[in-house]
Amino acid sequence: MPLVDLVMPKMGESIMEATILKWLKQPGDTVRQDESVLEIATDKVDSEVPSVTAGTVEEILFKVNDVVPIGSVIARIRTNGAAAQPSAAAGMTASSASGGRTATPGSPAVPMTSPAPAAQAGFAQGAPVSRPVASGNGAGSRFYSPLVLNIAASEGLPLSELESISGTGTEGRVTKKDILQYIADRKSGVQPAAGPSYLTATPSQPAGRPSLPPLPVESAPAPITYSTGNVEIIEMDRMRRLIADHMVRSKHTSPHVTSFSEADVTHLVHWREKVKKDFEKRENTKLTFTPLFIEAVVRCIKKYPLINSSLDGDKIILKKDINIGMATALPSGNLIVPVIRNADQLNLTGLARQVNLLADNARQGKLRPEDTQGGTFTLTNVGTFGSLMGTPIINQPQVAILAVGAIKKRPVVLETAEGDAIVIRHMMYLSLSYDHRIIDGSLGATFLSAIARELENFPTNREF
Repeated sequence: MPLVDLVMPKMGESIMEATILKWLKQPGDTVRQDESVLEIATDKVDSEVPSVTAGTVEEILFKVNDVVPIGSVIARIRTNGAAAQPSAAAGMTASSASGGRTATPGSPAVPMTSPAPAAQAGFAQGAPVSRPVASGNGAGSRFYSPLVLNIAASEGLPLSELESISGTGTEGRVTKKDILQYIADRKSGVQPAAGPSYLTATPSQPAGRPSLPPLPVESAPAPITYSTGNVEIIEMDRMRRLIADHMVRSKHTSPHVTSFSEADVTHLVHWREKVKKDFEKRENTKLTFTPLFIEAVVRCIKKYPLINSSLDGDKIILKKDINIGMATALPSGNLIVPVIRNADQLNLTGLARQVNLLADNARQGKLRPEDTQGGTFTLTNVGTFGSLMGTPIINQPQVAILAVGAIKKRPVVLETAEGDAIVIRHMMYLSLSYDHRIIDGSLGATFLSAIARELENFPTNREF
């Protein structure tokens, strides 16, 4: 009775690791093919991993709350018949829903020695980074997950410095938490903890580059104390911790600049008010402001395509597809960003349907992993909760995010042929945060002003 490896499935292009939430099967339990074995979580959605074969769970290799790289063997199943071919599970797309989670089948194991070219490109010093398997004597080589390599590349950490980080993961591996803590300590001047004892080599100083003074050594920060006992300590849930890590990483990665504009959306408000009942009756879906905003964003992206890009080292990746992410508030208070793919190919009705469907699925916990992947630009409506404006944080690896504020009636000066007049108009603030590494202030402000003009010049006689 041969053993079949169950590997951590690939959940999407940008997902490099997943956290084990719960084992649904234990060693000795029988399992059917496609029956769920465990629950996992990424920074996007929670999912279930089904078995690729029928048999008995022989061994579980990771514990609950372990963060596991994509492609790692997480369990072994003893089959009752002939050995299953690993490729048999590669193309399966079956899914099952349980408690709002989506079952995603496993993909073929990724060799642990495969390189990460994109991450390697960002290293400014030292040898190109590969991900070697530990050698027989256990010295001089360690495994690094793609996520760790990407963070190191974005921070400019050479391989020699990466190897000095003490890992808390399985077999001493460096986890995302380890490298983020190391970077935070280094920036704050705290002496990072020493790494493995066998890593004592000092990186050579590149010719012509001046030596930097050593970082000051400070004592470890004292634990937080509370002056009174009248406090409540609340543990952050898993999604909030992931959001926190994502936001901090975005700020570390992109130098944020935010530009502001104001739009007179009176025509748009009046048109929507006039047609929304007929629209819902005919199309069987509500017409909110969001699809109207997305429509304007798409038109402006076509005029300024650099906004729809990402940065890979010193290379700018222009995205031909326009996939708009829309920040959606969940009942828990957390946010998630489902993506409307190929938004430029949808009319207003199609955009309205997608907006409502994705928002409803997000609030009911029914989003699939692919529903939150591949975004190229993000829209967030801070006005939903009454805010006039905001300074949104870029959703990596995108380079810009638009925030729309609450629409308020205000007296404004309107220029007419008969002279200036003070009138009541529906006004809205717009704010665009962008990555100043590739988006200069002139382009950011021009793009934002173009969106404002699109909204202000909305045709009041438009048919839907």
